[in-house]
Amino acid sequence: MVISERAWKRLRTLTKGFALLGLAGLVFVLWCRTSVIGAGEGRIMENAAEVPKCEVALVLGCSRLLSGKWENRYFNYRIDAVTELYEAGRVEHILVSGDNSRKGYDEPSDMKAALMERGIPEDRIHCDYAGFRTLDSVVRAKEVFKQERIVIVSQEFHVQRALYLAQQKGIEAYGYPARDVEGEGGRKTKLREELARVKAVLDVKILRADPKYLGEPVLIGKAAS
Repeated sequence: MVISERAWKRLRTLTKGFALLGLAGLVFVLWCRTSVIGAGEGRIMENAAEVPKCEVALVLGCSRLLSGKWENRYFNYRIDAVTELYEAGRVEHILVSGDNSRKGYDEPSDMKAALMERGIPEDRIHCDYAGFRTLDSVVRAKEVFKQERIVIVSQEFHVQRALYLAQQKGIEAYGYPARDVEGEGGRKTKLREELARVKAVLDVKILRADPKYLGEPVLIGKAAS
């Protein structure tokens, strides 16, 4: 089969077009990554004693069990980290925010139960049952729970994204990273995080996304006085 010169030109034009689109996409992904990581610079503390005192720590939710059977280390390490903050006197209240959208699945209640097992008083733990994604959890902390200054607890890569969202939404936020998870599961999570960072930038810069639900104010600590 002989391909005409005209067809070759069209093919070269298409190839260049796809190459330019791919390059533009890569540049955008890298820009999103840099923007998210940059939001955490100077605001993530590895030592609990160095974390600025805030009334409320926001713990980002995840499943307590994997496949309904095995302990989720992401969950356990987040509970460890916020317990350290509370015991160090850096926060007075803990807001656990996660998904409770289907029957038999309740991240906030699981986190609350785990914290009470660690000795945290029940009246110091507050549940956000509509933290369906990180943007919802961060924005609801301000709009529903009336917190303008918070410490965010999760793994560092997740904290960076949450701090970016907080920065974009006018919230003074700091991060206290939980221990990370190594191995194959950890690598897959970090790959997914690259896409999540792109989505976070799109949500605030282009889509102007809002939480799925807001609702009536729920006051915590001094705000409730």
